[in-house]
Amino acid sequence: MTSEIILFVNPTAGRGRGARAALPASRVLRNAGYRVRTVLGADADDAAARLRAALAEGPAAVLAVGGDGLAGLALQALAGTGTPLGLIAVGTGNDFARTLGLPVRDPAAAARLAVSLLQGPGPRPLDLGQVGERWFGTVLACGFDSRVNDRGNRMRLPAGRFKYDLAIVAELAAFRPVPFKLTLDDGPVMALDATLIAVGNGTSYGGGLRMCAEARLDDGLFDVAVVGGVSRAELVRVFPRVYRGTHLSHPAVTVHRARTVTVEAPDTTGYADGEPLGVLPLTARCVPGAVLMLAP
Repeated sequence: MTSEIILFVNPTAGRGRGARAALPASRVLRNAGYRVRTVLGADADDAAARLRAALAEGPAAVLAVGGDGLAGLALQALAGTGTPLGLIAVGTGNDFARTLGLPVRDPAAAARLAVSLLQGPGPRPLDLGQVGERWFGTVLACGFDSRVNDRGNRMRLPAGRFKYDLAIVAELAAFRPVPFKLTLDDGPVMALDATLIAVGNGTSYGGGLRMCAEARLDDGLFDVAVVGGVSRAELVRVFPRVYRGTHLSHPAVTVHRARTVTVEAPDTTGYADGEPLGVLPLTARCVPGAVLMLAP
């Protein structure tokens, strides 16, 4: 183990905030006595390969400078390695950082917290979700929300979050409950029509949608939130409550806890940490203590 810290940077995160955030974070780390090495790549695959190569030199920690997408990319390299991961959250959603109680869009504060944890209590072992060989830290989402993502990703204009607002409106116009099959651990297959199913390792996704508001990152279990079939009008009425997590008391919402979850549905993509995992069926398992996180 060395005194080197790797800044794993997405220069385009948050419309350029990633590149700008690396400077104050680096300054804090150097002032604390660490050597700083910056790793970035031409694309996701190149960045991940460069990070894995850098890990072979035994850094003290990796700080991912970007949003949930970059944090998810870092998890692919760091899960199970014993190298601590911290987040300099400067993306659009920053759900993983919010769940962990980390500073958001304040790179100097996030770097100072990482230093204090490295020099004090140390990192925390936290759970991750795993689908095949892919790891995720926040929520595996499928149903209405993943179809909004699908539509938004197909739209070239407008740019930014407004594109997804338009995608929500378009999906609401075409909305029908999805016929799901859900299996929890070794239980029976449950057939149900639902608006969406969210498999939460963390509490939120989509920039603060607290769909799995009571999920914990250290209990070895997923919180599986099932929103049953509701009308368009009811979905519009209840949707704002998701930002506060108060939707869990709605009669159409049920929450289960399980270590392994299989979700099936026709023509439905699963998304986790803001990235597509693949077309359902997908099986996710909760892996206790899969990553060491620099979090309070």
